[in-house]
Amino acid sequence: MAFMRDQVLRSVKGLSQKDLDFLLDDKANTIGALLLHLAAIEAFFQVNTFQGLSGDKIPEPFKEKWACPWNSATGAQAIKGNNLDYYLDILNKTREATLAEFRKRDDAWLLAVDKTWGWGPTNNYCKWFHVTEHEANHNGQIKFLKNRLPGAKPASE
Repeated sequence: MAFMRDQVLRSVKGLSQKDLDFLLDDKANTIGALLLHLAAIEAFFQVNTFQGLSGDKIPEPFKEKWACPWNSATGAQAIKGNNLDYYLDILNKTREATLAEFRKRDDAWLLAVDKTWGWGPTNNYCKWFHVTEHEANHNGQIKFLKNRLPGAKPASE
């Protein structure tokens, strides 16, 4: 998780508000919306794995806070006007909360199986691996969008 987060942070380093709000086309997302989406996904897995709440039991205040960034389709249009520090602060606070909860748990919790999970019996280790995998996928989108920003130089990778 730490390695993948570092990769995302490297991808967005130095981006301006204009860069974060850039919309490639009407089917794309913005980099800013993707960053907030990453925090929303992690926040969902916090309530799911640390509080044991399934998707249908998520409290209304959580839904109100994270509904827009959760939904990539609406996020690109609604999440705008924020600088990079805004997104990084939310990502950092969300990750700090995750790590604080991890410190309270042991391997038995990590390997505990949720038999109600949508794709079948799944343990907490798999769920948190999925959070990291999700972040890796969106980091690819972020890099794609960054390379298409107006005036972007060709990628060096």
